[in-house]
Amino acid sequence: MSPINSSTIVAKFGGTSVANFEAMSRCAQIILNNPEIRLVVVSASAGVTNLLVKLGNEVLSANEKESVLQQIRNIQNSILNDLGRPVKAQDVISQLIEQLAEIALHPLLITSTKLKDELLSFGERMSSVLFAEVINKISGQASAVAFDGRQVLKTDSSFAKAEPQLEATRKQANSLLKPLLKNKVVITQGFIGQDNFGNTTTLGRGGSDYSAALFAEAVDAFALQIWTDVTGIYTTDPRITDKARPIKEISFDEAAEMATFGAKILHPATLIPAIRSGVKVFVGSSLEPDAGGTWISKEVDYRPAYRAVALRNEQTLLTVKSPEMLHATGFLARVFAILAKHKLSVDLITTSEISVALTIDNPANTPIAGLVAACVKDLSSFCDVNVESELALVAVIGNHVEHNDGKQGGAGRIFSSLEDDQLRLICHGASEHNVCFLVKQENAKDIVRQIHDDLFSV
Repeated sequence: MSPINSSTIVAKFGGTSVANFEAMSRCAQIILNNPEIRLVVVSASAGVTNLLVKLGNEVLSANEKESVLQQIRNIQNSILNDLGRPVKAQDVISQLIEQLAEIALHPLLITSTKLKDELLSFGERMSSVLFAEVINKISGQASAVAFDGRQVLKTDSSFAKAEPQLEATRKQANSLLKPLLKNKVVITQGFIGQDNFGNTTTLGRGGSDYSAALFAEAVDAFALQIWTDVTGIYTTDPRITDKARPIKEISFDEAAEMATFGAKILHPATLIPAIRSGVKVFVGSSLEPDAGGTWISKEVDYRPAYRAVALRNEQTLLTVKSPEMLHATGFLARVFAILAKHKLSVDLITTSEISVALTIDNPANTPIAGLVAACVKDLSSFCDVNVESELALVAVIGNHVEHNDGKQGGAGRIFSSLEDDQLRLICHGASEHNVCFLVKQENAKDIVRQIHDDLFSV
């Protein structure tokens, strides 16, 4: 790892921040107000990725595909119109939409993850071209340039969930990207990369934030700014309770726990490159850039017992039971080998003498349900399996939350808030940064409100 010795800032803007010309203009002003922002990573304009997913995953007639393509054209053309339709940008966007239309009509699209990744890349590729033009229009000079991030962000060939190749990415950044940063604001794409064969890949869920962190690591940035539609990280989701408070600073460890256990503002993978390289992360609102936000760093001045309450819905609980487990070796290894075979990741786990209970994230619109069914079939060959759904995971995040020191309350204070609620599973003591439990999803928001009020009321 190279030392962080620059003042370079990488800024990432999400889909709502680059949704249209007005939103792009606000973000452009953030960049122009801070000359240390040299590299900008953008998502697709809001709505475009959903339309691309529809093209790639649904069986559509030629007319239906054309209708979806026209909706994408309309989003791009609206921004081009507000820009005054600059010839170069107009030509690039036209070429990209022509290429997109060709892939959308490919007969193997529905079954090919390789073609789907290529298809999904067009949203970011178009928004980066348009955003660079917006900056240049507002600044009155050619101060920004669109750059194809696939030239730098190298990955393996695991389409839809590609793994970055760090050494190759750093080498490309040193060769192609760093020289550009000296004289231009470089606008590139989140979410997409390229394998060793020149194929376009995508990084999967949370890929835009993750790729921004990878770029920040590769160029030895001082900080990564993630601009979204909320003013930083809160003590819980403000949509659950109006008593949620903004957090000014938070440690990497706490933020990683929050991201893992449901805080939507940050994807867990985002923090991995930042932790590895020491890049500080700022989360703020592009709608209110002067309203402050949250800084995430390795060292913080204040580490409270309770930092936040996170909620993650759509949890599945598997309980695996067998007398063979009693005083036996290798049972858990066999269970986890089957989970690995079906690529199911376990979040929480508790054990007794003859049973194991574990949770699996089951977000909407994913193929997890089918994988769970196949996994249960394999497990049932040597043990009894019970499957429970419509559960939610609640996590209290903080520091040394497992302790009850009489001053700040520890876990005892948390569970005193839950006297009247039925807990399905408790995970306590595995981490000094969280206490987790499963509850019925229909009760989850009320439980979060109760815990938050008890822990954060003044």
